[in-house]
Amino acid sequence: MNQIRLSQIELPRKVIIGECWARDGLQNEKKIIPTEQKVYMINKFQELGFKKIEVTNFAHPKYLPQFADALEVLKRIDRKPGVDFRAIVTNMRGLERAIEAKEMGYPVQELAFVISASEAHNKANVNMSHKENMALLEKMCEKALEHGFNILAWVLTAFGCPIKGDVPIEKVVEFGKWWKSLGARWIGFGDTTGMCNPRQASYFYEYIKDEGFTPEEIIVHFHDTRGTGIANNVAALQAGMIYFDTSIGAIGGQPATGAPLYHLGYAGNTCTEDLVCMFEEMGVDTGIDIQGLMEVGREAERIVGRQLRSNVIRCGPVQHEPHDYPPQE
Repeated sequence: MNQIRLSQIELPRKVIIGECWARDGLQNEKKIIPTEQKVYMINKFQELGFKKIEVTNFAHPKYLPQFADALEVLKRIDRKPGVDFRAIVTNMRGLERAIEAKEMGYPVQELAFVISASEAHNKANVNMSHKENMALLEKMCEKALEHGFNILAWVLTAFGCPIKGDVPIEKVVEFGKWWKSLGARWIGFGDTTGMCNPRQASYFYEYIKDEGFTPEEIIVHFHDTRGTGIANNVAALQAGMIYFDTSIGAIGGQPATGAPLYHLGYAGNTCTEDLVCMFEEMGVDTGIDIQGLMEVGREAERIVGRQLRSNVIRCGPVQHEPHDYPPQE
């Protein structure tokens, strides 16, 4: 039989987890989280060992009041050596605000720009056609690079569109290569509304490696909308991916897409606590303090005022003896 035993797949020894609670996690929260609590959580993430942290959005406060304190957060957070902060920017004014913050001495190291592989979703998300958005993003990339930012470029709806359905993988790759031509340091292929399954994920990452993308330039970001987030991340890990985006408590996601039932809150990123603990139990080093992560997960629930979707903070991590699966030299 043409089958591979999972125990025979060689996994990366070490991965980097990007924590997105303070931006993607909070973006659609109706409750405005006080600045001091955002700062507290971002500082705790650094203490736990996260090296990539998404901290804010430079959108106009009129449209996203949750991030009206973007500059204040950047002023007040600790800045541990080796930690990169990320903010999302969707238009030129947002980019100018990021530049202003940097010139004031409160920079982020990474700027996230977005385009959807599905034009219908792109219009719903940023109110622009592909042609309009690409023209703007080309100018934004040029300006961001001139000011010394690293660019994380997102191709959203890479695994399916909630409005139009399947998105051809060739179209997704085309956008990924376009981003690279503009100077993006990392490319993120986003499962924007949790439509991917593990077999699809496995095929996708092998396909893009054949198209010239390397694990060092790919960000894995699966939403757990339908409960497949953890499994899809494992498929990406088995394909050799090393950068993963998650959010404490599986909070976040993007509900305003027109998908059935999505507006009722069936959204969310892959849960940081669950994925980190599982990776560690699989012998994959995340560099994260597990016991500290459990407490931060519980603190996140206290801050937002409800139970979130972490499984592991309810029952605790598994205390396996260290093993290699399979033994690796």
